Amino acid sequence: MTTSTAPARAESPRARAWRRLRKNHLAGSGLVLVAGMALACFLLPSLLHLDPTTTHPALRHQAPSAAHWFGTDGLGRDYAARVLTGGQTSLLVGLVATLTCVVIGVFYGAVAGYYGGRVDEVMMRFVDFMYGVPYMFLVILIMLMFSESARGDPVPVFVALGLVEWLTMARVVRGQVLTLREREFVLAARLLGASDARVIARHIVPNVLGIVTVYATLTVPTVIILESFLSFLGLGLKLSWGQLVSEAVGVVNPVAVYWWLLAFPSFFLAVTLLCLNYVGDGLRDAVDPKGR
Repeated sequence: MTTSTAPARAESPRARAWRRLRKNHLAGSGLVLVAGMALACFLLPSLLHLDPTTTHPALRHQAPSAAHWFGTDGLGRDYAARVLTGGQTSLLVGLVATLTCVVIGVFYGAVAGYYGGRVDEVMMRFVDFMYGVPYMFLVILIMLMFSESARGDPVPVFVALGLVEWLTMARVVRGQVLTLREREFVLAARLLGASDARVIARHIVPNVLGIVTVYATLTVPTVIILESFLSFLGLGLKLSWGQLVSEAVGVVNPVAVYWWLLAFPSFFLAVTLLCLNYVGDGLRDAVDPKGR
């Protein structure tokens, strides 16, 4: 008596990528830490009724204690409330500016790669020109275009960072689309009468989402660092990790060492950036293991 066994079902690329990502312990740990950091920043201030703006002059520059976990600042404000609320701003800047970068970069790169020829030449020469302009000069110039009353608000920062971070994304997407446009399923869609917009939206963009996700994950820490630098220059947000670090540098000195003012926002910022980089590296290895 013979028994037949059904052939094993082939593992899909998405399942293989997910399996490789789960085996990457650094990426998994980084993802858990970032998620925990985000939950703490967005939930704890409201759950614990922490107010980052209420001042208590009699409690100024108090060291960390049971009453004030991260101490207080020069105006007696609870520093834990300020660090956690600043984390909301920094994380939102990273996510929203990266989303803007993805939308612009994917659209621009997909159009350039799909049409090719003269269209691709003109569009990519513009990208090369933008690369030749000093990066921070562009960001600062866009920030200065907003009125004085808008300084410190999140919208100018989102726009400024999103409008300059899309260049690499556009190049990556364009390179992928140049190979995809000659594939059989794209040619078949054209022969069936699908419009260019439908071919790009339904057949090309979904096939570049893997690499887009990887680069988007690696873009988030870059955007957070840029926002911190802008805050250090006085062009960033009113309350973020970068702004808190900038304020702490101005008051920490050998005579009066208020170490907690610099230690806590710097620690949160460094851990978040490190974990996001690990997650991005893990996604890159999972999507394209040959690139290791």
